Amino acid sequence: MAGASLGGRLYRQIKRHPGLIPMIGFICLGMGSAGLYLLRLALKSPDVCWDRKNNPEPWNRLSPNDQYKVPRDDPQL
Repeated sequence: MAGASLGGRLYRQIKRHPGLIPMIGFICLGMGSAGLYLLRLALKSPDVCWDRKNNPEPWNRLSPNDQYKVPRDDPQL
């Protein structure tokens, strides 16, 4: 086992225990979904600004129909 690669060990475990296949599939699906969600947040959110030279205030491009959060100044709420 000392010289075996991770992929080889995983293949042997799956071959020995076929019940692992759905679990690995769901884990990959969850990780992929989380990665795509983070990518969506990074690219589509008005709170994130990647280009500060050409567009220093991206929130000014929002139309009145866009949803956005307004911070409250009252600490008691």
